[in-house]
Amino acid sequence: MENFKIIINENQKGIRIDKILKQELHDFSRTQLQLLIQNGHVQVNNKVVKSSYKGEMGDCIQVYIPDVEDTNILPEEIPLNVVYEDQDVIVINKPTGMIVHPSPGIYTGTLVNALLYHCHDLSGINGIMRPGIVHRIDKETSGLLMVAKNDMAHQSLSEQLQAHTVVRRYWALVHGLIPHEYGRIEAPIGRDPHDRQKMTCTDVNAKEAITNFKVIERFKEMSLVECRLETGRTHQIRVHMQYIGYPVYGDPQYGLKRDDITYGQFLHAKVLGFVHPRTQESLYFESELPEFFQEKLKELRREME
Repeated sequence: MENFKIIINENQKGIRIDKILKQELHDFSRTQLQLLIQNGHVQVNNKVVKSSYKGEMGDCIQVYIPDVEDTNILPEEIPLNVVYEDQDVIVINKPTGMIVHPSPGIYTGTLVNALLYHCHDLSGINGIMRPGIVHRIDKETSGLLMVAKNDMAHQSLSEQLQAHTVVRRYWALVHGLIPHEYGRIEAPIGRDPHDRQKMTCTDVNAKEAITNFKVIERFKEMSLVECRLETGRTHQIRVHMQYIGYPVYGDPQYGLKRDDITYGQFLHAKVLGFVHPRTQESLYFESELPEFFQEKLKELRREME
C-alpha cells in the first residue's frame, strides 16, 4: 500500500482537506481524492475525516492508497500504434489524450489497459498499476514510449534512464521568436509553493533538471524547437520553456490563457533511442507529428507567405 504524509502549513490553515490534497497530490484528480476520503483512506492526526474538514496548523494528514486487485485493471481492445516489438521491449507511439497508466478512480482507457490486451508478458516490477511502464509522458503529450515485457528488460531500461543514456527528443511549438539557434536550460524543478498543481524552477525541494534545445523553424510569433532531455522531471520541457519566456502553445497549465487547448500542449516525443536489453544493439526510432500538430504548422507557414 502506497501512502503519503502531509503537514499542514500556515498558508493551508482553514482550507478544506479535499482542497489541500488537490494542492499536494498533483497526480490525482478531484474525483479520485474524494473517493479516497469517502472510503476512509484519509486521516488527520490518525482520525478519519470528511471532505469538509478544515486544516489546522501542524495537522498531520496521512493518505493511504489501497493496492489495486488484478481484476480492477482489465485488458481492453484499444488500438495501439506499435512502432517496434520483440520478446523484451515494445515501443508505442502514444496518441495525445491517452493516460499512460491507471490510478485510483481511473482503471480504464489507459495505455496499460491496451497493453494488457495486446500482450500477456509485461514486466511486474512496477506492480499491478504500472506493468511494463518504465517511463511516462503526460496525457496531453503524444509520441514515443518504451515498455518492458519482462523484468530483465525493465531493469536494463531503468538503469539507462538513470544514467541519462536514453535519447529522448521532443518537438514543441512555443510562443515567441527565439533569437539564438541553440540553448541549454539548467534549472532545478520542484513543486510550485504557490500552486501545488504545478511544477516550477526553484531551489527549494527541487531536483536537477537539464533541457537542451535547438530551433527548427521560426514563424511570425512562434518557434518550433527540438528539446533533448538529459533528465526526466515532471513537466520538464513545459516548465523550462515557460521559465525562459517561451511557453509551449496549448499548454493548459503553463501556456497563455488565449491558447487553444483543444488538443492539449503542442509537444511530441519524436525521437527515442536506447540500447536493447538483450542484444545490446542501439535502437533508434522516430515518429511523425500528430495531424493536428502538422496542420497548425501549415497554418503558421501560410501566414509567413
